[in-house]
Amino acid sequence: MRIVDFLDKGYRTHPERIFCIDAQGQLSYAQAHDSSHRIANALLALGAGEGSKVSIYAPNCGAVLECIYGMNRMGATWVPLNARNGLEENLHILESFEVDIVLYDTRLAETVAQYMQQVRRAIRFVAIDGPEGDSLRSLCQQVAARAPNLIPGPEHVVSIIPTGGTTGKPKGVMHNNLNWIAQVANVSSALPPKGPVVHLVVAPLTHGAGAIAAILTAQGATHVILDCFDAQKVMRSIEQHRVTHLFLPPTALYALLAHPDVRRYDYSSLQYFLYGAAPAAQAKIEEAIGVFGPVMAQGYGQTEAPTACTFLAPADHRPDDPRLSQRMRSCGRPGILTQVRILTSDGQEAEPMQAGEIEVCGALVMVGYYNNPAATQEAKHGEWLRTGDVGYLDQDGYLYIVDRSKDMIISGGFNIYPSEIEAVVCSLGEVEDCAVIGVPDEKWGEAVKLVVQLKKGRSIDQEVLLRTCREQLGGVKTPKSVEIWNDLPRSATGKVLKREIRNRFWLGTERRV
Repeated sequence: MRIVDFLDKGYRTHPERIFCIDAQGQLSYAQAHDSSHRIANALLALGAGEGSKVSIYAPNCGAVLECIYGMNRMGATWVPLNARNGLEENLHILESFEVDIVLYDTRLAETVAQYMQQVRRAIRFVAIDGPEGDSLRSLCQQVAARAPNLIPGPEHVVSIIPTGGTTGKPKGVMHNNLNWIAQVANVSSALPPKGPVVHLVVAPLTHGAGAIAAILTAQGATHVILDCFDAQKVMRSIEQHRVTHLFLPPTALYALLAHPDVRRYDYSSLQYFLYGAAPAAQAKIEEAIGVFGPVMAQGYGQTEAPTACTFLAPADHRPDDPRLSQRMRSCGRPGILTQVRILTSDGQEAEPMQAGEIEVCGALVMVGYYNNPAATQEAKHGEWLRTGDVGYLDQDGYLYIVDRSKDMIISGGFNIYPSEIEAVVCSLGEVEDCAVIGVPDEKWGEAVKLVVQLKKGRSIDQEVLLRTCREQLGGVKTPKSVEIWNDLPRSATGKVLKREIRNRFWLGTERRV
């Protein structure tokens, strides 16, 4: 099966059901079925073929889903391109992942012009909308509503999702059809629908929201798409559209809880309010249960093993039961197609309650990193994926994360790699050295903190420093706070001891991520 097969199933069983709703209007399953064929034929007319790499560069909208299904129908490989990324990061993705075509929203045309000028690879940039004769919308009107129905096997790579690494440069995580089917099975079994599904899409479709949308399409979902997070719009949309499924990172959840109108809306339609992509404070989840009802659920996963390796279902959120309330600090238990184990530093499988590195195995685990066999070999332990996270399993099989062995920061659901920020800061003439770490933050889960050691006798305006980061890296990666230290702690060989810096800010906290 392919991702588009779930759209086709919806078309056959309920063609008139609404597939998606956004600011531009709505689309039925029959219309989405038609548009996916036309987009597939338009891509073929543009020279794409099976295995061609196609990126979508657009804010959240229904057209993103239409394009994903269209390219999947004709066998292309989807490479998400996040509109919130900095210019250099997206250029790296376009070049290193060998993207052939970029489908872009004309609202982002000014930035696209910069990509066209600077990219060092022959890439076809095609506007999704607009009056131009060569826009995707125009091409779709010129082609048939039926396309060659390619049926690639389970090993066919259907997506290359950008992530990051110790160098800060994104790696491309390859997912095949089997990986996607495993996601559908894991989520559907852990969070079974209770009637028609209405999915509110708020988080970027280039991240977990895109995967969840594809998964819930298998359940015949109607996707209500917001172009950005706005607390009032989210609350109003839940009531207006009788939303059943919602995914938000903890930062957005906290913003809802802090809104003065949060208790004025009707949330009785909610079946599952999924939170994830970053640690969440237990007190906030307890508050959310009081506001939204017993619908909170979370999962643990990585880009390399996406969406959810483990699940903590609403039934496991029991703040009223002292015997079970501690489970809310866990990530739940493995999905039906996923195995989880803990390995100690000497490579032995840990006993219950014994901490070690978390490894996962199963059909969810990535094919590998695109054009990077060395990184793939490092990440894989036979059939097991080495997550780089440290945790333990309790006697009932619930997974608890207590630390992360890699330097990566997860802030507001986004992966941030310190070395990329450090390279920008260290390029400034006043800076001798610096360290970027994640520190505990009630809103973001982790906040990016920059600790700087200046050259002797020099000073720096912190606002200038932050503006430089924002211009070169974008707002997500810009540090939330800066401290100037006389000397950074170092090892005998002169290496900055980041763990010692982190300990100053995490001392006394229960979790280390």
